[in-house]
Amino acid sequence: MDTVSSQGYALGYLGGGMLLAANLLFIRFLPGTAGARLSFLSVALWWALFSVPVFLFVDEPPPSPEGKDLSGTALFLKGLERLRMTFREIRHYRNLFVFLLAFWLYNDGIGTIIRMAAIYGATLGIPMSHLVGSLLVTQFVGIPFSLAFGSLASKIGSKRSILAGLFFYLCITFAAIFVREIWHFWALAIAVGMVQGGTQAMSRSFFASMIPPGRTAEFFGFYDISSKFSGIFGPAVFGLVTQATGSSRLAIAVLSYTFILGILFLRKVRG
Repeated sequence: MDTVSSQGYALGYLGGGMLLAANLLFIRFLPGTAGARLSFLSVALWWALFSVPVFLFVDEPPPSPEGKDLSGTALFLKGLERLRMTFREIRHYRNLFVFLLAFWLYNDGIGTIIRMAAIYGATLGIPMSHLVGSLLVTQFVGIPFSLAFGSLASKIGSKRSILAGLFFYLCITFAAIFVREIWHFWALAIAVGMVQGGTQAMSRSFFASMIPPGRTAEFFGFYDISSKFSGIFGPAVFGLVTQATGSSRLAIAVLSYTFILGILFLRKVRG
């Protein structure tokens, strides 16, 4: 599972990097807003194209008979009810629940770095061309390092691989405080690419290894939905600290709490 998960993230970075590179060329060389408009169109076509193999060649189990005759609204409400029941049941699996607590914390930090990196760079006076270029570098650096995390996990285990990535992320948040030059920001972008995909890939496979038999779709659905909520508090804290102190550097430093608490909870997980 570690290998498959890391390959999935590596291929995701490859596809995302290729499309982003093409979009940058559109914006750079086409006049006016034509490049930006074409970029949005290319994303739609990209999604449509790469959805086709899934629809045509990936089989799935038959749906549950109980949902066959329900309306869309009834299915939606039933889904919410099952989500509530899943949360109640997950708490009975202590190891799984403690991991989720750790994941919600450190994934909040990872998500904040992804969402706020360009904003943070802009507040430091980094030119837009360098901001976008560094994001592209992060994508391509993530390809080999996502695969490397899969190999690392086969030697030291998923949990230790995640912990290694989180300690590296902790170093990144402290290093970000001292960014002064453009090349500093590029170095941070490369550093993030080294751990971003790998940490998330190992989190996914580690969670999968703890799911009880027959509950994969249900528990993964909860994992995915809850991960979106965990990306709310970090950006909010970043914005509030920046607004209150006028310093985005201090906001980045405060962000380290997500990784520190995530590490502490993860260390309590057996595995």
